Formats: sequence, structure tokens, C-alpha cells
Amino acid sequence: MDKQPRSSGFLILCRSPKPRFLLMKHADRLDLPKGHVDPGETDLEAAFRELEEETGILKSEVEHDASFCFENRYPVSAGYYSGEANRTVTKTLLVFLGYIDREKPIQLTEHPGYLWVDWDPPHKLQANTIDPLLAQLASHLAPRQ
Repeated sequence: MDKQPRSSGFLILCRSPKPRFLLMKHADRLDLPKGHVDPGETDLEAAFRELEEETGILKSEVEHDASFCFENRYPVSAGYYSGEANRTVTKTLLVFLGYIDREKPIQLTEHPGYLWVDWDPPHKLQANTIDPLLAQLASHLAPRQ
């Protein structure tokens, strides 16, 4: 049986000077700071590790909102995980919510750029992952606004 791939990451919301969230720029898309969960790591530990590796934002700078977690499952090529590119496996992605007080310059290590995006739902940025995540977050935050 194949190891089922897992990734985790953070949606970082900056509170000031106005609510904004962080997206990482790839050559062809926007994404979150996220990555694979290593053996022996919890999903949350992996998310914090990936956040620091990809942005320079430290765990100690983040207020983790434990009441929110977005989960997405989708098919990916098994080739990366088992060498069998002609079939798929289901990948699980968990995205945690974290707050920082102010925007900060991001230390880029794996991406060509980043973007602080105004929190102004509904968002239409990337239909498969980002938009459903932001819609779930808008519902989560609605009672507080």
C-alpha cells in the first residue's frame, strides 16, 4: 500500500495596518507557505517548519487559531511518491490559521516572490484550493466581525 501524501501549511493573516493575508508566488500560480509532512512530524509541526523555511516567519511571531483548520483532498500522480506515474494517489492538505500583528518582509527561499492580499471576501484567486480556503475562513470569521 502506498504512503498517502500529506502536506500542511499556514494561511497568515496580518491584522495591521489593515487585514491582509500572505500568498507565495510561483512562476505560474499563487500558493500558501506549505509542504510535505516529514516522518515523525505532526501536521502542525510541519506547517510551522514550512512557514519558517519559506518565509522567515518564526513560530514565536504567530498566534495560531486552533479553532480553524481547512482540509482538502485531491488526486496527485503517484510518481513522486512511488515511481508509478501512470496512476494517482489521494493527497491531504491541511491549512492552519495564524495571525501576525504587522506585515513583514518575507525572506524568500523557495519562491520568486510573495504578495500581501487585502482581506475583502469573496476572493477569486485560485479555484481549486485558495478560493475554497478563503470562503471557509470568511465563514469562520463572520461571527467575529
